[in-house]
Amino acid sequence: MKRTNTSLFLFLTSLFLVSISSCSVNKAKIDNNLKKYFDSRNVEGCFTMLNNTDGQITVYNMELDTTRFLPASTYKIVNSLIGLQTGVITSPKMVIKWDGVKRWNDDWNQDMDMTKAFKLSNVAYYQEVARRIGHDTMQSFIDSLSYGNKNISGAVDSFWLNNKLKISPDEQLGLLKRLYFDQLPFRKSVQQEVREVMVQEDNTAYKLSYKTGWGWDESNNAIGWLVGWVEENKHVYFFVTLVKSKDKDFDMKPARIGITKDILKELGFLQGKM
Repeated sequence: MKRTNTSLFLFLTSLFLVSISSCSVNKAKIDNNLKKYFDSRNVEGCFTMLNNTDGQITVYNMELDTTRFLPASTYKIVNSLIGLQTGVITSPKMVIKWDGVKRWNDDWNQDMDMTKAFKLSNVAYYQEVARRIGHDTMQSFIDSLSYGNKNISGAVDSFWLNNKLKISPDEQLGLLKRLYFDQLPFRKSVQQEVREVMVQEDNTAYKLSYKTGWGWDESNNAIGWLVGWVEENKHVYFFVTLVKSKDKDFDMKPARIGITKDILKELGFLQGKM
């Protein structure tokens, strides 16, 4: 009986973690009209949005929305949270000195604080943060978040880049909502600091916050992310865009932001109308 009760407890706990780490897509509105924005750039992809006011979820391409991919640099959201929570990052202004290794992005080849490293998506900065956090502590937080497949095996400074750790767009959406409302297992001040570094545009019409990501899957497809939220008229809408290209040399930067903004405008955002 004791073993049965323990198994039931573990099963119910796993169901609870799944329910809070993703957004239900069972009642989603499927909007295939959004396909044209991916077609225009000759890519596959998906888009999902949650209207927090009424709970309505809009999805294009449900299959990809519930498929897990490497998080790439969207993991900098979680890496920042863990770094700040543990004190490995003392504040968003904490500088890590450049190690002198010249990398492909010249903007990374300098001393840098967390705020700038986040905006420039500096891989080296966050790899050093991960090494300082350590594997066991990182795994503990990943488990508490029920983040994707929770697999961070191998080197602690590359699991989010090499297809060990994977997460679905739907799960990303759930994480974003919990971050926005201080529902993650981190101090509220830490969550606030990460939300602040995610802000990309802030004007009288809207406030747009997001993090990008770019990597390659096991088949060498280019995978691009743009995950975040838009605030208009005191309402928040969470969104995730995933772009997938068979061309491993595909220029992901203009595609992921271009597709996202085109979709947001079609849905009525970024124009002061919402």
